Amino acid sequence: MHIGVDIGGTFTDLVLNEKGKIYTYKLPSTPEDPSRALLQGLARFQEMGFENATYISHGSTVATNAVLERKGAPTAFITSQGFKDLLFIGRQNRPDLYQLHPQLPPALITESSCFEIPERLNSQGDVLTPLDEEAVQSILEQIKKADIASVAVCFLFSYLNPEHEARLKSIFLDQGGLKDWQVSLSSEVLPEFREFERASTVVLEAYVRPVMSEYLAKIEKNIPQGSSLRIMNSDGGVMSASRARSQSIRTVLSGPAAGVIGGFQLAQEAGFDHVITLDMGGTSTDVSLCPGRQIHHTDSDIDGFPVRHRMINIATIGAGGGSIARVDPAGGLHVGPTSAGAEPGPILYGFGGKHITVTDANAYLGRISPDYFLGGEMPLYPEKVKAPLTRLGEKLQLSPERAALGIIEITNANIERAIRKVSIGQGYDPRDFTIIAFGGAGPLH
Repeated sequence: MHIGVDIGGTFTDLVLNEKGKIYTYKLPSTPEDPSRALLQGLARFQEMGFENATYISHGSTVATNAVLERKGAPTAFITSQGFKDLLFIGRQNRPDLYQLHPQLPPALITESSCFEIPERLNSQGDVLTPLDEEAVQSILEQIKKADIASVAVCFLFSYLNPEHEARLKSIFLDQGGLKDWQVSLSSEVLPEFREFERASTVVLEAYVRPVMSEYLAKIEKNIPQGSSLRIMNSDGGVMSASRARSQSIRTVLSGPAAGVIGGFQLAQEAGFDHVITLDMGGTSTDVSLCPGRQIHHTDSDIDGFPVRHRMINIATIGAGGGSIARVDPAGGLHVGPTSAGAEPGPILYGFGGKHITVTDANAYLGRISPDYFLGGEMPLYPEKVKAPLTRLGEKLQLSPERAALGIIEITNANIERAIRKVSIGQGYDPRDFTIIAFGGAGPLH
């Protein structure tokens, strides 16, 4: 008996496979503690008589959200002397070529939490300057006082010779009272050249690893005894929970990757092998092009921070069923990327939402049946939508119907841009591909 779990920004979905027979369950996500919705879903299956699951495979957005929402662990960065500003200098690339005042994402680590140690290897990995262990002790004392929960280490050329990084880690574990998972080494996380990308990747790993470890520990403690927990990683495979703790950065596209694998498999069974998967949930839309196979790449970024790991090529935009519609000061209509999420969610759900969302617009246009939502298990309140949609329409000098249609048209335009990015933008003609639409809102669009 296998159970698959996907936790999204709005809903949590569970699928149980018992000897080829499929059972599904969907419930609102619990953003303050994502594991709660997962455990509630497992409890529901137990109530149905399914006591023991052999495998529980889980697609997670915990690592991604920790970065996007800046809710990772307080982290320190340690590097070779003279390279303390490595993370802040970066490549000096301009994300928006014609932006006069570019807005860079807030840093994950403050400058006061960056440290440098006298040590140096040459480009062959030979020791030029031995590791200064007195400096290591001094930094360890500073880290203790600063209440740091996680440490990222990136020395020059350590991918050729990890000796100095390994020695620093042993000192921190022996004398600093830190646990093994609290110290992330670039020679273990990404033993490759390019200092900035390697440093950025190990910092992201250190930043999300404690959050992911705590989350997985809570799940493992409460899942049925004898069940094996597996975590989806960004390249479409699965790994054990223990490995996910030590390589948390590999889960940043965990949920979207599962959608691509499943969508492509289903398309092949239906006789289509050149497809574009379109996964539209409550918070975002994920698009991937598969020209007879999944395309993988190793260079990506999360909220502007470079990360190097093998992952499926997916374009993600902030357009989902919960995306909020708003009118700017100039009178223009915008949709997303801000989402109503699971709490309070769209107005239609009756959980206290006050902003018109894409789901509300679809419902007002008659595209969602209140009687059969979630198979009739979740009540909807379409009567709550008319008044706020009318007010939004008045700002645009449009009827409620035309305002709702405008919201849908803008959402579709945003999705079209994502499709262009993975198709025309990479040299593929979209006319040669079939779109496979899924997710709660995918087929609606």
